[in-house]
Amino acid sequence: MVGELNRRTFVKAAGAVGLLGLSGDALAQQRRLTWFAGGTGGTYFPLSNQFKTIIENNTEYTVQVQSTGASVENVGGLAQGNADFALIQNDVAYFAYNGSGIEEFQGNAIKSLRGVATLYPETIHIVTLQGSNINRLQDLQGKTINTGDLGSGTQVNALQILEAVGIQQNDFTEQNTSFSQAADQLRNGDIDAAFVVGGWPVGAIEELATTNNIAFVEISGQTRQNIKDQASWFADDRIPPGTYSGQNEPVQTVAVRAMIATTQDQSNQSVRAVTQSIFNNTGQLSIKKQFISRENALDGMSIPLHPAAREIFGPATTQGGGNQTGGNQTGGNNSS
Repeated sequence: MVGELNRRTFVKAAGAVGLLGLSGDALAQQRRLTWFAGGTGGTYFPLSNQFKTIIENNTEYTVQVQSTGASVENVGGLAQGNADFALIQNDVAYFAYNGSGIEEFQGNAIKSLRGVATLYPETIHIVTLQGSNINRLQDLQGKTINTGDLGSGTQVNALQILEAVGIQQNDFTEQNTSFSQAADQLRNGDIDAAFVVGGWPVGAIEELATTNNIAFVEISGQTRQNIKDQASWFADDRIPPGTYSGQNEPVQTVAVRAMIATTQDQSNQSVRAVTQSIFNNTGQLSIKKQFISRENALDGMSIPLHPAAREIFGPATTQGGGNQTGGNQTGGNNSS
């Protein structure tokens, strides 16, 4: 947010003086949190706005939810002090913290990144239209594919999955837009397929399915195993039948896991307030409420926890104490 770095510098300098001497405007600034979400056609943005309502109704904090390109951009927002909290994928969090996996993070580990809680499986949707003759991943060779916003976790996952079946970036024509724009491109015949990563049902796909006969490319069998062998953060998953209009059969696929992240500079007070308000009021959620719980809040935690989150949930239980992705332990949406 504007003035965020100056605010944090001032708070550190104020130290023991406390908040009594601050003006009303300064106090309001202290209680204002910026939350980076994702595109409006995905799951991050509407879920973040539900979190905003819960936080504002149960704490003294106000929350500004910002639409973004999602995971990779959100990590940058946290690292630069432009965001206080953000939703990101657990694999992207791992890459960012360890300075690996993604070009933007190579040799640029973001050690200030901290986990708050994991939330729900993020399902890999590969959507096309009926009659496209795209029935398996290998059929995407030579096609025009939307792999998600440039630099997003969706793009990262799409390229990982395509590479696992031998399709490199120069083997297809790549488009990079939001989920909503990708749906429009499919509707208009501008692309052959799109990768969409999000908890089902994804709004942009729901809307597309009301106007067009959609189809999904499955990730199953040995192909799925090969993908998991090359990228251990993927878990088996399935899209249940009837999730989208005209989808009568389950779709086998893989998933990563969505999580709330912050930085080590975020105060214990704000992290505690945000975390407790959300997890004490999960019944007020209408999005992904079947997955978001205290019991599952550390599943697949891939980075060190913020101390206030550790107070609430205990130490991370994934292998390596939260410094690894937890591999295929997320369970995907098979737990539904």
